[in-house]
Amino acid sequence: MASFEAKDIRNIIFLGHSGCGKTTLVEALLYGGGSIPKMGSIGEGNTVSDYNEDEKEKKHSASTSLMSFVYNSKKINMLDVPGYTDFVGEMIGGLRAADVCIVVVNATSGIEIGTERAYRMAMEKGVPCIFFINMLDKERSDYDKCFDDIKRKFRKHCVAVDMPVGKESSFKDVVNILHRKGLESLADAEKSHAKGLTDELSEAVAETDDALLEKYLDKGELSVEELDSAFKKAVIKGDVTPILCGSAVRNVGIKELLDIIVNYLPSPADRPAASGIKAETSEKVTAAMRSDAPLSALVFKTLSDPYLGQISMFKVFSGTLQANSSFYNVSKGVKEKIGPTFSLLGKTQVPAESIKAGDIGCVAKLKDTTTGDSIGDEKNQIKFEDIQFPEPAISFSLKPKTRADEDKISTAIHKISAEDPTFKVTRDEQTKEMIVSGMGDIHIGMMINRMKMRYGVQVELGTPKVAYKETIMAKGDAQYRHKKQTGGAGQFAEVWMRIEPLQRGTGFEFVNEVVGGAIPRPFIVSCEKGVKTALNSGPMAGFPVVDVRAVVYDGKTHPVDSKDIAFQTAARHAFKESMQKAKPVLLEPIMDVDIVVPDEFMGDITGSLNSRRGRVMGMEPGDGMQTIKAKVPLEEMYKYVNEMKSITGGRGTYSMTFSHYEIVPSVQAQAIVEKAKLTKKEEAEE
Repeated sequence: MASFEAKDIRNIIFLGHSGCGKTTLVEALLYGGGSIPKMGSIGEGNTVSDYNEDEKEKKHSASTSLMSFVYNSKKINMLDVPGYTDFVGEMIGGLRAADVCIVVVNATSGIEIGTERAYRMAMEKGVPCIFFINMLDKERSDYDKCFDDIKRKFRKHCVAVDMPVGKESSFKDVVNILHRKGLESLADAEKSHAKGLTDELSEAVAETDDALLEKYLDKGELSVEELDSAFKKAVIKGDVTPILCGSAVRNVGIKELLDIIVNYLPSPADRPAASGIKAETSEKVTAAMRSDAPLSALVFKTLSDPYLGQISMFKVFSGTLQANSSFYNVSKGVKEKIGPTFSLLGKTQVPAESIKAGDIGCVAKLKDTTTGDSIGDEKNQIKFEDIQFPEPAISFSLKPKTRADEDKISTAIHKISAEDPTFKVTRDEQTKEMIVSGMGDIHIGMMINRMKMRYGVQVELGTPKVAYKETIMAKGDAQYRHKKQTGGAGQFAEVWMRIEPLQRGTGFEFVNEVVGGAIPRPFIVSCEKGVKTALNSGPMAGFPVVDVRAVVYDGKTHPVDSKDIAFQTAARHAFKESMQKAKPVLLEPIMDVDIVVPDEFMGDITGSLNSRRGRVMGMEPGDGMQTIKAKVPLEEMYKYVNEMKSITGGRGTYSMTFSHYEIVPSVQAQAIVEKAKLTKKEEAEE
């Protein structure tokens, strides 16, 4: 494929609710643009976009795919992104590369949660949108309702540029409102409706241009020629949002959409220049959208191909990346050599000698470069803003099914988490569990299925253990004598110890108050070792002990039998006995939780938080949304995402970070202690 200048490129992201037909629409555009000989279908598992085995099996997209093709001398890069809210990370990454967003609406379902989220995210990123009402051939499809809902829900400057002819199974064509083509074939009632849509379009466009508005007010209408250039400017600036319609399956309305894409949607040259900071000085700079400028680009997506290895997808903001050359990774501070550069048509590589400013391209097998990295020219380093992926919302413990799976799991996890930064795997040092975290049940399920299908790794999921800790509320004192006589050398040590609570978060302190050499200094060190061993397993349920000061203040020795191991043992027992007398309690991790929900669900969400021992700390109002700030025990948050989805119909999101440790209420503490004792008993029996 030849290299294209920015003005001849269109970078489009397809967003919408799951099941709205994004993948089929992309397929229809590829067919309509002459890029594929016939359309595939999701049912048959042969679409260009959903080429992974797990996507074919589940019959929905689970990863961003890139389709690049040439139509009317324009290079069109299409990013097909999953519709499920669990895959929000794919949307966030793709929006950093797109210059325009096509929001696809299911004509039978209308505005859904995914439609709202797609439009809102595009607006937040400053990416102009157009709507495509799809599936007009389906039973119970309703164009008028969808059209009215879009205008009411999103903005008054949403305008029709075509309209359907026929309904449901009799839907056969669309007429062009913008160019007023095909209107003569309409029945009288439809003609009247088309006239109303033409007037709406003329008025909306006229309002974006003072000279045109004067003409419109004077004459009451605008010619097609007068509308045309002003319409393009208004779409590029986001002042007008076109609404198109059709049926991707029947290939109706596709030519009209292609015409809008190449003639009216913004090219990278029409969009504001990407801004970043100079790596050396932190000075704010913009990347010049010219192919002869120094190279600057952003890696927005990583794919893991079973045969090719890692594929890095990037958007070039300035300059040109030549095949078989090198670039400087500004984020990591390293130089990378690269092989061939290419575009993608689903899984098929389309070789390109270079990728110029404004274009989206790919390279394979990079050593140090990952999603979100800024790449460019070492002498002119621009660091772009990091891609802010949300923190995972749900966690499970992960256990390989067999020894063979255990050997392969780390490679599989590394590749899958490189592909999707919202999928994270950590190891809890305290509980020794592997914890897998993601955006929801569907997300985790898809990733686990991917491990199995791509890498042959089978795992079992369970609810993770909470990293509880133990501490004390009062002082405790104990003396312990360790005496052992076994025929040979004996062991003797006596340690007098008191313990006292420390401020939360302090950790552990060891204090030596022995006077007169009752315990020689080398054995004081032994005492400290013994206490530190005892800290690993508290007396209540065997959790680590924190925020305690241990003071050794007296003891006795034996001239022959006192030794290091004896004092370690005596100190360990003295500490445990002191703990029992010092009112031990359990501590649990408390999380800072930010929940964003539509206004109408505020009461239900605060109620659900209260039932989970949460404390609402404050609220921040937004545009139809509220951010609830709360502190909630981690134990209560592991599967909260499902409850929140149920309450808000999938319209709520949350993120959480660790805040502090807090004492577990006695009722819950008792249950945790009993469960820990039962687990120990079962492990001992095994």
